[in-house]
Amino acid sequence: MKILVTGGAGFIGSNVVDAYIAAGHEVVVMDNLFTGKWENLHPAARFYLMDVRAAEVGKVFARERFDVVNHHAAQMSVPASVEDPDFDADVNVRGFINLLEASRATGVRKVIFISSGGAVYGEAEEYPTSETAPLRPLSPYAITKAVSEQYLAFYQHQYGLDFTVLRYANVYGPRQIPHGEAGVVSLFMDRLLNGKPCTIYHYPSEKRGMSRDYCYVGDVVQANLLALERGSGEAYNIGTGVATKTADLFDVIFTAVRRIRPDTPEALGSPGRGPARPGDLSRSCLVIDKARRELGFEPRHDLAAGIAKTLEWHCGR
Repeated sequence: MKILVTGGAGFIGSNVVDAYIAAGHEVVVMDNLFTGKWENLHPAARFYLMDVRAAEVGKVFARERFDVVNHHAAQMSVPASVEDPDFDADVNVRGFINLLEASRATGVRKVIFISSGGAVYGEAEEYPTSETAPLRPLSPYAITKAVSEQYLAFYQHQYGLDFTVLRYANVYGPRQIPHGEAGVVSLFMDRLLNGKPCTIYHYPSEKRGMSRDYCYVGDVVQANLLALERGSGEAYNIGTGVATKTADLFDVIFTAVRRIRPDTPEALGSPGRGPARPGDLSRSCLVIDKARRELGFEPRHDLAAGIAKTLEWHCGR
């Protein structure tokens, strides 16, 4: 099938593009390279240097006639969304509506939308959190993801446009930049490899930092492959179901760095502490039973294995 991947030059999107092409699909990438990188682009993918808000998006859809749209393009930083909610909404909502209108007009069969299980539930009473929990977004970024899910429901009801929502946990892995969701993994690695100290952000009651569900990008890619044919009209949590404190994450990364760089100063193993940033949640962890049952999704990497693969990539750049 012919698939458009928006944000296909970015961290997660480019990994998804690689997998789609390996599976034999024809892939087109649309990316404005605001955070995406030329070197992430697969040589077999046709590329449009274009913002999802552009008027020319409709012309691309009319020319290409996609079967599936996989929407990874986004303003992805929670702190940035707090600082500039207007820009956040412009990209994440108006840009998405632009894609939906083009999809409706050109007969796209399905939209795979990337939402955020790490944000849309807010400070959920149910923990770990399943898809039945109410959406209580506590940042402009989370609000735009929740609103976009509602637009999908409307477009399915009104126009018959099928969709699957993937609510990601905090994704990490090769090609990640130290910004946005789970950027802490890349940030810790970059700083430790360059001999710089790290900081753990936390709420006063949680000295070891906030709890997050960290999912390796290779496992997330698996969910995107499965969603091509499964999950009609449904939302799925994509994660590991395992909560990890920021300090524990740091310890795993520091141990991995010391294993390959024994000269890393021991003093760097004692990170500083800083207050939680605007929009930060105290805890987030996802129940993934529905994705296992209905998509056939199964995370294959525990944290240590995923960190090892990610560090190998960082050192090989």
